[in-house]
Amino acid sequence: MLFQEITKLVEMAVRKLGYSLELVAGRWGVEHPDELARGDYATNVALVLGKEMKQNPMELAEQIVRELKTSSADGRTRSWLERVEVAPPGFINFFLTQDFFTAELKKVLEKGDKYGGGVVEAGKKVLIEYTDPNPFKEFHIGHLMSNTIGEAISRLIESQGAEVKRACYQGDVGLHVAKAIYGSVKLKTPASPSGRQNLKEITEWGKAYALGSQVYESDEVAKQEINEINKKVYDRSDTEINKIYDTGRQVSLDYFEMIYQRLDTKFDYNFFESESWPIGQKLVEENVGKVFEKSDGAVIFRGEKYNLHTRVFLTKENLPTYEAKELGLAKLKSEQYPVDQSIVITGNEVASYFTVVKKTLELIFPDLAKITKHLPHGMLRLPTGKMSSHTGVVVTAESLLAEIKTVVSEKIADRNFNTNEREVITEAVAIGAIKYSILKQSPGRDIIFDLAKALSFEGDSGPYLQYSYVRARAVIEKGIAENIFANLGQPPTSAKASVGKPAEISELERRLTRFPEVVARATSLYAPNLLITYLTELASSFNAYYATQKIVDPTDPQSAYRLALTTTFSHIMKSGLTLLAIPVLEQM
Repeated sequence: MLFQEITKLVEMAVRKLGYSLELVAGRWGVEHPDELARGDYATNVALVLGKEMKQNPMELAEQIVRELKTSSADGRTRSWLERVEVAPPGFINFFLTQDFFTAELKKVLEKGDKYGGGVVEAGKKVLIEYTDPNPFKEFHIGHLMSNTIGEAISRLIESQGAEVKRACYQGDVGLHVAKAIYGSVKLKTPASPSGRQNLKEITEWGKAYALGSQVYESDEVAKQEINEINKKVYDRSDTEINKIYDTGRQVSLDYFEMIYQRLDTKFDYNFFESESWPIGQKLVEENVGKVFEKSDGAVIFRGEKYNLHTRVFLTKENLPTYEAKELGLAKLKSEQYPVDQSIVITGNEVASYFTVVKKTLELIFPDLAKITKHLPHGMLRLPTGKMSSHTGVVVTAESLLAEIKTVVSEKIADRNFNTNEREVITEAVAIGAIKYSILKQSPGRDIIFDLAKALSFEGDSGPYLQYSYVRARAVIEKGIAENIFANLGQPPTSAKASVGKPAEISELERRLTRFPEVVARATSLYAPNLLITYLTELASSFNAYYATQKIVDPTDPQSAYRLALTTTFSHIMKSGLTLLAIPVLEQM
């Protein structure tokens, strides 16, 4: 990548001038200027080095540029570099040649939707856990957020050559299950699953859980009943409770699978707390006196020794907590799929819990701790405020998507689509709108979902990106119909096509060629928002190009190049949307 090449050139020039880059390590770099007129790449090395050495940064930048012009990178020619300039107060700007952009355009045409992939993670095995809904509770917008971020990160890492397996960890035992079963008995929830498409049953289980949660806090007798149910769920000692449990669990899992299909996610592994808790409990018991200690009948980890907080791992009833189950899960994962890296994506509300789990893992299985990375994300909120499954005030993923689809349907009411086309478009636009809203923020930040902004076709939204791709495809179809490439004897998807050269390089070319770097950076930082920002800026550049250029013109020799450029844009936009698991549409 040119980013790395330019970085090496700068390092060589600075060292030849007798300066030490170790003095400014971490404070300088090569990046793309905010304004394209300032070059394709820029470095601030003269600014930070000048400050450190108490030298004029403009003069130092001029020295570096002179050295760059007289030296070569390991004897190689730099045909891709047109010129290097110094800009106040000491930036060094790099401008690429027209030939570079033309060659890169042909590379995109050759690779098509595969352009942008890398080999940085080649040979690496990665397990990524995300979504993690609990059976007996509804799939809410928090799970939608975890799924969106987890799927995007999975696809980014895959794009760099890694073998990625997706995992979902679900709490099918625990107090929440006992509360739901208690509530289902009181509300007489249907006793047999009636299929994947029946959404009513999962809603009833949500109501049952809300009821159980409420009485657990307010009714001592009900609390005792729920605690007893909890024990019976763990040891499966009650036939009637087992029947209710098995029914509710299956209804939940079937419903979750239906949602995963809509979100374009397929898990390779489904782990359950019913599998992890016996392993976790045994690990805790085996390490009492070494890692854990007994306290008032419970087993705890004394976190203060490590500047953490104390957490209970086994309750007084000898039942494992979230933390003990996580320990068991780590061991379970390692046995089923040995990996080079294990990534866990959860809401940031469990970040403090996970820090303690990570420390206990480090003490028991140091090798597993080294490869385990926790990526916490913020909360997805609506303007009405925070939701709570405890009180029954839950915004489900299903209800939010249905609301968005209704608005989308109204927006396209005047379009000539048949019923099936309308359903495909409203579903894809709704999912694209919410995924874009989630991914445009850095993963750790909370998000307030704004429906009007999310469905805007004017920019900074999922539908804007989807529509930009549809527009490009329409132009390409028109160009093919007009035989723009007839003189080439082949379609514009071939790198061998002599697409010619433009009179000048536009903003669109300059942005298009940055795609591989953006994907690599988004992957290394686990930051899909970087790709979202790039695609939004790219779409803006294309739409500006579309507005000022007559792309399809059989009488203009430049039309072939402009159509090839449009084809390049369509490939990169499709690749980018696919990496983010945002649906790609052919018509809107």
